[in-house]
Amino acid sequence: MTTTRMNQNESSGKTTSAGTPRQKMLVVEDDVETQRTIEEYFRQIGFDVLIAGDGETGMKIALEARPAAVILDLMLPKLDGLSVCRQLREKLPLLPIIILTAKADVADKVVGLELGADDYMTKPFSLRELEARLKSVMRRTQVKASARSEEEPEPIICGKMRIDAARREVSIDGRNVDLTPKEFELLSLFATHPGRVYSRKYLLENIWDYTYSGYDRTIDSHINRLRAKIEQDPDNPKMILTVWGVGYKFAGD
Repeated sequence: MTTTRMNQNESSGKTTSAGTPRQKMLVVEDDVETQRTIEEYFRQIGFDVLIAGDGETGMKIALEARPAAVILDLMLPKLDGLSVCRQLREKLPLLPIIILTAKADVADKVVGLELGADDYMTKPFSLRELEARLKSVMRRTQVKASARSEEEPEPIICGKMRIDAARREVSIDGRNVDLTPKEFELLSLFATHPGRVYSRKYLLENIWDYTYSGYDRTIDSHINRLRAKIEQDPDNPKMILTVWGVGYKFAGD
């Protein structure tokens, strides 16, 4: 079912009783009951809630309305949630995204996080916990936005590789390298602090801003894919080095 809905406060531009504009949040979910439950709860705590019942509509609303956050179901008609997440992260790098999934499959959660989701929750879920998670992600995003606006970093040059954090672009010998959002964040962190050793636990907590118990080994697969894209010989890496028993470090020149 395709659903698009906004409440009366949003359409009239209504502010809160304190006179501050109500923040917009977008719920991309095809289950009508879940839509209504989330909308009613978050409207009562001060949000204007936009609703989309399929991925294509969700993308359109997000790009036009620029909400403060997105709650995104994975199983969607027309365009699946993972595709929506990837496209939104490419177009709106700082948009907070929380994935909702009925699946308990760890692989789906990992893929969602790798594509740029800030957090995930498995159905059924607590609305209060969803509120806490959402507000936490929004606070972290505000800090990142403030840091970015205060100082635009200079591109990092490592031999033939150029990392442009402001544009979120990587090139090697003039050739653009297509990285996922999390691959880019990993590479930027490494290249900004060459020689420093990072544990898997540290990378999960600081790249994903959350502790996912039991997921530390997924870092290895992310590193392997990143090496495949930037190393001349991924089986004999020269830039991202393994520190056995600890984690990884960057040694690119």
